[in-house]
Amino acid sequence: MLRRSLSLLAFLLLPLSAVASSHRENPNAQFDNALDSTDVYLFRSPDAPDTVTMVANYYPFVAPAGGPNWAQFDPRGKYLIHVDNNGDAIEDITYEFTFKTAIQNQNTFLYATGPITSLDDPDYNIRQTYTLVRIDGPYATGARTTLLADAPVPPANIGPKSTPSYEQTAMQAVRNLPNGGKVFAGLRDDPFFVDLGAVFDLATLRPIQQLHKVPPVANADRGYDYVAKLNVLALVLQVPIAQLTRAGEPVIGMWTAALKPRVQIASAGSGVQSGVGGYVQVSRLGMPLVNEVVVPLALKNAFAGLHPRSDLDVFNSVDLLKNAVLDPELGKAVNALYGVSVPPAPRNDILEVFLTGVKGLNQPANVRPSEMLRLNTSTPITAASNVSRLGVLGGDLQGFPNGRRLADDVTDIELRVVAGVLLPDFNKSPNNAITDGVDANDAPFSGTFPYLAAPWSGFDTH
Repeated sequence: MLRRSLSLLAFLLLPLSAVASSHRENPNAQFDNALDSTDVYLFRSPDAPDTVTMVANYYPFVAPAGGPNWAQFDPRGKYLIHVDNNGDAIEDITYEFTFKTAIQNQNTFLYATGPITSLDDPDYNIRQTYTLVRIDGPYATGARTTLLADAPVPPANIGPKSTPSYEQTAMQAVRNLPNGGKVFAGLRDDPFFVDLGAVFDLATLRPIQQLHKVPPVANADRGYDYVAKLNVLALVLQVPIAQLTRAGEPVIGMWTAALKPRVQIASAGSGVQSGVGGYVQVSRLGMPLVNEVVVPLALKNAFAGLHPRSDLDVFNSVDLLKNAVLDPELGKAVNALYGVSVPPAPRNDILEVFLTGVKGLNQPANVRPSEMLRLNTSTPITAASNVSRLGVLGGDLQGFPNGRRLADDVTDIELRVVAGVLLPDFNKSPNNAITDGVDANDAPFSGTFPYLAAPWSGFDTH
């Protein structure tokens, strides 16, 4: 039953014509790159098992050599990490990041006026700092506690002259939190891996590009990791489990959001922008692929502004969304393009599993159906020798969709599940070997906080 439920959950995540994480999924957010969520990760920390690590990534496809104005967090926006710890689809804890930018020397175009060897180096010319606030209770009305003020963001990885010993300098930005935990905010290597160029070309998978309608099975020609050698803005937060969970309920749900001023005014002459009229949510992300490949174009911007509490009502009232879920496009494409037989529509039990978590794995008691990434914090950490990039599909219960680790291959997991591999009649070749041909990140992850690999250097990347 558990395996059947997992198949239905993953099937929901893939009903359109491409498989990728949430890069460029929100039409409006493409005009606000710094506020555009790309990925969310949630896992028990491998080197600190009494803590949970939450990763919220923003700003898709950051070019390492993107000077003279390297990617930065938007000082006009607010970056939020929400946690629901009782299953009612309302945030019980929120971590709010707000940023400031300061220029040390305005009489130069340079980001670095010399080698940057520390975070307070006078040659570090364009700096960002942030304030981190924890809100207990609903975000709008809960009790606010400032955890950090004016915490530093490390510089971009420009090159060996401007940023020598880069990682040593960047790790100076890791800050300890009051009462335990750590935080980091800054550029890192984008940890997602997928052949975007192929899958966005009408669901092409390179392992079968030369043989039309031959299934894209494993161990064939490899794909190309389009996200390789690209960076991302990362918020990495490590918090003791005891500070996130309620007594008797080990499951937490997490989603991220970004807010921007409702009205932005640019001053004539100076071009300085200011916001008025409060804030509006422009980005939202929990489970990978939901807005990108589940939500139809007509609803994408609306979804980005919704609160999870509204998810079930919207699903029940909007036939366009319901049909996209219960009769997914990707299943039709896999069948038409590659001759792979997939389960027929309607997949009526998809909705329950997708909106609640998997019963017996990561479904909280008395859950209100809603879309978010859920983690059972009591699931033991998998021994390194038993870790599977396929997560639960590979027999590794600590992997996706029970949270999401950096190395979980959500693309292959969901490609295979959309083909029905966890349903008895469809767990066969070629359904259980479908792949995009990209199985791992282009840079190794670290075993210690903040886990993501160092950002690529502009000088060394081409």
